[in-house]
Parts: sequence; structure tokens; C-alpha cells
Amino acid sequence: MAPDSGLFAKPSGQGRACLLDVAESLSGKRWEQRGGDSRLALTLAQRFDLPEIVARVLANRDVVPDAAALYLEPSLRDQLPDPSRLADMGAAAMRLAAAVQAGETIAVFGDYDVDGATSSALLQRFFAAVGADTRIYIPDRIAEGYGPNGPALLRLKREGAGVCVAVDCGTTAHAALAEAAEAGLDVIVCDHHVAEPALPPAYALVNPNRLDDGSGLGQLAAVGVTFLLTVAVNRALRQAGWYGARPEPRLLELLDLVAMGTVCDVVPLTGLNRAFVAQGLKVLRRRGNPGLAALADVAGMEGAPGTYHAGFLLGPRLNAGGRVGRADLGARLLTCLDPAEATALASELDGFNRQRQEIERQVLDQAIAQAERAPRRDGVTLVAGQGWHPGVIGIVAGRLKERYDRPALVIALDERGIGKGSARSVPNVDLGAAVIAARQAGLLIDGGGHAMAAGLTVAEAQVGALGDFLDERLSRRMAETGWRPALGCDGVLAAGAADAGLLEQLERCGPFGQGNPEPRFALSAVRVADARPVGETHLRLRVRGSEGGNLKAICFRAFESDLGPALAQTRGRPVHLAGKLRADTWAGPDAVQFVVDDAALA
Repeated sequence: MAPDSGLFAKPSGQGRACLLDVAESLSGKRWEQRGGDSRLALTLAQRFDLPEIVARVLANRDVVPDAAALYLEPSLRDQLPDPSRLADMGAAAMRLAAAVQAGETIAVFGDYDVDGATSSALLQRFFAAVGADTRIYIPDRIAEGYGPNGPALLRLKREGAGVCVAVDCGTTAHAALAEAAEAGLDVIVCDHHVAEPALPPAYALVNPNRLDDGSGLGQLAAVGVTFLLTVAVNRALRQAGWYGARPEPRLLELLDLVAMGTVCDVVPLTGLNRAFVAQGLKVLRRRGNPGLAALADVAGMEGAPGTYHAGFLLGPRLNAGGRVGRADLGARLLTCLDPAEATALASELDGFNRQRQEIERQVLDQAIAQAERAPRRDGVTLVAGQGWHPGVIGIVAGRLKERYDRPALVIALDERGIGKGSARSVPNVDLGAAVIAARQAGLLIDGGGHAMAAGLTVAEAQVGALGDFLDERLSRRMAETGWRPALGCDGVLAAGAADAGLLEQLERCGPFGQGNPEPRFALSAVRVADARPVGETHLRLRVRGSEGGNLKAICFRAFESDLGPALAQTRGRPVHLAGKLRADTWAGPDAVQFVVDDAALA
């Protein structure tokens, strides 16, 4: 394809140009041309014999020529670091290797989300492969809350655990880890959440987001840190001669778990994370984990799994046990070896997921109604409700963040006047740091997180003060970064050019997710030939381009906002659509459809 084929519109000016003159779309967003250098795109296309469209997508993600080959073919061989770069990794690996050799029972204390479940399962499967006895403990979200607690750790000690690994939690668990240390239980923390200067009294605390950690691996999910821990322990066992009479485990076969946790925790899919997910999806396709295979069958997953399937089909079902059912169900499924048992567990999780969806809908409706009545805060949307299920407030916070285009905090209050809160942020606004600052200011009972998500515990009497504190801090940060509701696009696409060949080329730029967004394009002045509701909230479209090409399109959850009714009334009128090109598996192997994210009148 020639460089000036007309497939893309050229940005007007430098930086983030307003695309198609859409300063305010039907959902209130400015459409912006993702800021790629056209000269860089041309260099990439020529040097690597890439179609212009792929080269421009790479340039829009600041992929320079020296990094392009690794971007297009992410490789652990080239990107896996020495685990000893992480602070405390040496002490953690030696202690766990000694536990394996001494026949100690190793306890794994995991969080109840997908990152925690995959981290827990990863350790259990690794230790089983090297001949160690492992016990997984997942706390109950409502009865125990987040992170290690003293009674649970002491119980694990009484039941014979010599060492405990806390995964995806523990960085701020000062009191619980002090109790464990006094009782003689060695606790190793393997986490990624934001840390404070003062660390709890763990035997070892492996966390790339420690203030004194110089590894540069702070973008990893907990499961990524856990995988590096298994690499370090495996190396220590090899050096100790442990594999003289037994086979060494094949760590790469565990990468399906790493991919799942990394995608579902919404960490940036750049650098090492990108390699983890790219290679892990290949392992996932081989269906070697009976639990994930059963879950894929229950979810009706078709075709080769990608980040969409991991994040939106498998992930919510794995999460459902911790949200509204039994907290340990996800980890049990991921460590299950019997296909029949895996099918039963997957079906149970699928049932919990349907239950979760209904609870989520009820809480979301109440949260939106409350947010619409409350005085507007520019820095945060904060809602709180008595009796809201703590297991769905994170999802609801994400939906409010999308609806109001600013950070959102949802608090579930119990009968004692204690609130469990979950928050979600917008890009370049560090929510975890703000929550830690609120705790240090005495506004919270507990709290922590990372840049895009956080959790907290707060007294009902402090909710108002907390909202004022977060509003002031986050709105100031949003002003500093110049943040505004916007939709980034990679260019303008002709409806007739949207075919299976183009999609295949675009998929070379994957895996997509946080930090490496799926390519989004605008369709200019297409006419809606047909629009009809699908299900309760979706809208199915058929659009015709000005050049005569026809394209199927769908707008998910369209009727949960003003976008759906507005789009439904545009039949026959020219309209700009912004969205992504995806395979239409229902229509056949080579069929594609346009997934609409936004629209604007032309």
C-alpha cells in the first residue's frame, strides 16, 4: 500500500490533533489523532516491509525501529530479566528452596481476584512439580477482607505451615505480619501494590514498587512477580542438585496463568508484560490447564483466545467466586487436574457469574441515580450505599469512571457503619498514591492500590471528608496533566477497506490492553442503513461508506447511555463512527465487524 493511499487522515498540526473536527461527540468526547510521527511510520514500513497501516499503528505507539522487531514478535528469551534484580528476591528464593528440600509445608495466601488466584495457582503448580506440599488459602472478601490477617496466618502455622507466601497482597499488612513473625511463621510477600517507606516485618518482601527497589519492573502484575519468584527458586534448587533424580519443571507451561493475571489486572501491556501475554496466550491455546479449558467451554469461547477472551470471558468468571460465591473457587479451578471436576467447578463459577451480573446491575442503577443527584466533584465520582455487595463495587466503579470520565469510588456500607470501597482511575492520575495519602491523613482505616485501581476501608462518618480530600488531590492532578475526556484514534478508515486481510495485519500489533491500546479508527460520514436493538442494551448496525463499501457494526451497551438512542435516530444521515475492527465469529471465519465506541454527527 502506498504511503498516501488515503486510508488514514493526516493530523492537522502537531500532537493530538482533533480528528474529523469532532470536538464533542455524542458521548461528550473530543476525538484525537494518536500522536505518531509520519516519518517514523514511513521508516518502519520501509525497513521492516510492513503495510502502511501497521507501520502507522506502531508509530502511534512510539515504537522506534530498534524496538520494532521485538514489538512484533515479543520474546521472553530477549526480555526475561534476572530475578535477582528485585529487592529481597535472593532471600525469598533461598528460603523457599530450603523449604522444598526440607519437606516443609508451604502455605500460599492469595488475594481473591484473578491476579491473586493465578498467582496462587502458579505457585501451587510449581511446588507440586518440584515435590513440595502446598496449601492455598484465599480469604473471604466479606468476612476477612483484603490481605493477610493474623488469625488466618496463625491458623496456617498451627496446621503445619513452615513458610507462607502472600501473593498479590501483604505490602501494607503490618499488624498481621508482625503476629506471624512473633509466632515463628516466615512470611514472604510477593506483591506489586504501591508501598510506603516503612515495610511490614516480612521474612522477605518482593515487590518492584518498593521505594528502594531498583529493578525497573514496577509495571508487572503480581502474577508476573510470582513467575520471576519461581524462576529464582528453580535456579536455587538446580544449584542445590535437587533435580538429580527428578525432572526439572517446565516453567513456560505456566505462562497461561501469567497471561490471565496480567490481562485481568489491567497492567500495561508493554515490555516484559507484553512478552508474558503473547507467549502465555500461545500456551492457553493448547488447553493444557484443565481448569482454563473447562472455563473456556462453559463461556462458549470460540477461536484462538486473545486478550479480549481473557479479560471479558474467562476473567469475570474466575472472579465471580471471590465476588459473590466462594473465594477459593478460582484458585481451585486453576489447580484442578481432573477434567470432570474442572467442568463442575467451571459450571459453578459460571452460575456465580450470572448471579454477579444481576447484583451488579442493581448496584449500578442505584449508584448512577445517586451520582446524578449529588453535587458534582470534578476530581472524583463518589457514591456510597447501605447493603451494596462488596463483591461488585469494583466493577461498578469502573462503569462510573467510563460514564463520567473521571476517577470513581464506590463504597459499600455495612450495618456497623464501616465502608469497603473500590476505586478506578483515568490515565495519568495515580489513584493508589492518593488513597495512601488519605490513609496517612487519618481518613481511612486501611487502603492501598496502584495507579489505576485502589481499595480502602473507611468509617461512614469520614466518607464526606474522604470525598473532599480525593476531589482536591485528583482534580489538581487532572489539571496538571491537562486531562480531558477524549477518544484516541489511529486514523480514518474507509468502510470498504475493513476486511479480514486488514484485521490479520492489525493483529500483528497485539496483544492489546492497557498501555498498548487496540487500534481504533474513525469511519467518516458513513450512513446507517439499518439499526436494530440486540438484547437489552446493544445496538446492531449496518453502515454504508461514501465510497460504497458496506460494513456490519455493533455498539455494545449502547442503551445504557445517550449514545444508543441518538445512534438509532441517525438512519440515513451521515455520521462519523469511532471503534475497532474485530472478527465476527458468528458470521464465518473471514467475516469482520466494526465495534462502535462512539459516534458524532457529520
